[in-house]
Amino acid sequence: MGNASKHWVAFVFMASTLGCGDDPAAPPAAPPAAPPAAPPAAPPAAAALSTALQPRQTPAYYVAQAELYFDTLDTRANPALVPNYSPLVARWEWPPWYLLTGYERMQMITGTRVALSFEPSTVPTRDCRAFAVQPFARCRVTFVYARGSCPIFEEFTFNDQGEMTFIEAWSDQPGMRPTENPADPWAEAPTVRRLSTRVPGLGNATGLIAPTADWTTQAAAQDPELADFVRRTQSFYRSWAQAYSDAGPGAFARGCGWPLKP
Repeated sequence: MGNASKHWVAFVFMASTLGCGDDPAAPPAAPPAAPPAAPPAAPPAAAALSTALQPRQTPAYYVAQAELYFDTLDTRANPALVPNYSPLVARWEWPPWYLLTGYERMQMITGTRVALSFEPSTVPTRDCRAFAVQPFARCRVTFVYARGSCPIFEEFTFNDQGEMTFIEAWSDQPGMRPTENPADPWAEAPTVRRLSTRVPGLGNATGLIAPTADWTTQAAAQDPELADFVRRTQSFYRSWAQAYSDAGPGAFARGCGWPLKP
């Protein structure tokens, strides 16, 4: 009980015993009932999850946007052609890759071009499909590097305007996929582990996240992976460099299924 409550009880007791001389035996008046507790506030619309959105574009649109993304990683394609990125687009690549590897539209464009110049690749094998629930586009592709081929499973989340808001990638190797169920090659089961459906804000009309907003902070307090994502958005380049260092020189070999160098 707080001091204010103690003072109120004391005041009521004194008034009932001293201020009512005509009936000293009367029981003390009870303090007024506390107002009922307000129900928890509903999260604002700005905090909606991506699964709150329905497709607003054609299936062909979502597939074409995914194809454009892989064009940005293919030395044969026109580098001026890029997907319809959201201003706050984010890319999350699960280990053995480097977690938050892209954040905000211009960094995504320029960073991808720099990465392609250091590690040239083509993406000749692509199977991209549209889905009625987020992520609206999902692809199984194979990158080809000078050292060999590299199979990847990648997903793309969109807002109501058709902007790409979140990209999530996994190595298509045993133990690294979002699901190991051979009957679910497109990760449609509710048990699939993905980050995109847990990031508050991806489900509002613009798909704009707010990493430091109260609703994001509250969600992150219950989700260590989301908390890690939020932390990395606040120091993107430093966290990317640390993840690259932590992964070590064998990351590509592990992620692509290549023999490790002795």
